[in-house]
Amino acid sequence: MRRAAIERLLPAAYQRAAVPGSVLWALLDVMEALHAPDEAVLAEVDALFAPYQAPAPMVAYLARWVAMDHLVTAPRRDVPLPLPLNRLRDLVAHGAALAAWRGTPDGLRTALELATGVTGFVLDEPAERPFHLVVRVPTDAADQLALVDRIVAAEKPAAVTAEITVEDVPSERAVGRASVPSPTVGPPAPASPVTAPEEPS
Repeated sequence: MRRAAIERLLPAAYQRAAVPGSVLWALLDVMEALHAPDEAVLAEVDALFAPYQAPAPMVAYLARWVAMDHLVTAPRRDVPLPLPLNRLRDLVAHGAALAAWRGTPDGLRTALELATGVTGFVLDEPAERPFHLVVRVPTDAADQLALVDRIVAAEKPAAVTAEITVEDVPSERAVGRASVPSPTVGPPAPASPVTAPEEPS
């Protein structure tokens, strides 16, 4: 708030006393300077909630807001982020879509690819073991098994068991190539005509 705006809020007697060189004049200058940092934050407040513009500590909070808190430890300044900042920003940006697809193979695969920056995850449900999920991790992501384990535990259906194995074939590194498929709604199948039995004549 500018000093002139602050001065207009004062009673008339104070406004008349606010002349250059007076104590009140200096006090109004100090008040203007004290408001400046807060006003600068408010002018850019939208950026605090944009995944690719928010400062690093805020991204950790945003991850909690979009149900990605299983990837974030305590978001304090003295605690490093659990994964590179650009990948955490990707997860926050895709948070709503990932929440909608939570518990599905596409949602789990996409979360793994965005968090690790590696494509090529394969999800299998062996026929001989129903309700069991085998997550085949590309060798490029073998150094991130702890992160993969946290994501699988949080994103798989609760009634499903899971095991994580590392594939021998290396995959291609491709940050940001994963995407959650949009649900496809096709035209309804035509109903088969039902012929009514003929009435006896």
